[in-house]
Amino acid sequence: MKYVKATNDLIESVCNLVQNTIKTVYPKYYPLEVVDFFCELHSKENITNDISSGNLYVLYDNDILVGTGSFRENHITRVYVSPEHQGRGYGTYIINQLEKSIKGSFDVAVLDASLPAVMLYEKLGYKTVKHCQYKLDKGAVLIYEVMQKVVQKL
Repeated sequence: MKYVKATNDLIESVCNLVQNTIKTVYPKYYPLEVVDFFCELHSKENITNDISSGNLYVLYDNDILVGTGSFRENHITRVYVSPEHQGRGYGTYIINQLEKSIKGSFDVAVLDASLPAVMLYEKLGYKTVKHCQYKLDKGAVLIYEVMQKVVQKL
């Protein structure tokens, strides 16, 4: 495996991976309005901004892009593994690497967990600190968990 900081030449690949994962996985958990919200949240523009900030990473296995993850300060964001590569430990690997980046400066890692990801984060030691709802158009509601984990002794 190869885990590296994303560069501008990867914008399209990362965007395709994230959008495909959202459109494939999220409809099993959320209504279409929520799926559309996630697609807008993880737009090409936002992915480009994260790459420019230097906090977006990609994971390759045998030169195939299998996942991505990013962080801002101690907040882990945009962890996605392509649907065909899920269940193989890639998400765990990405989270572990992001935690290493965070723990140099922070004692706690925080993330907003979508319904498809909550169980993975619980297995990795994250605890729910807040249940959240975000109302969208047409009465749709995005439900997610704010979770945290101590990554360094206080």
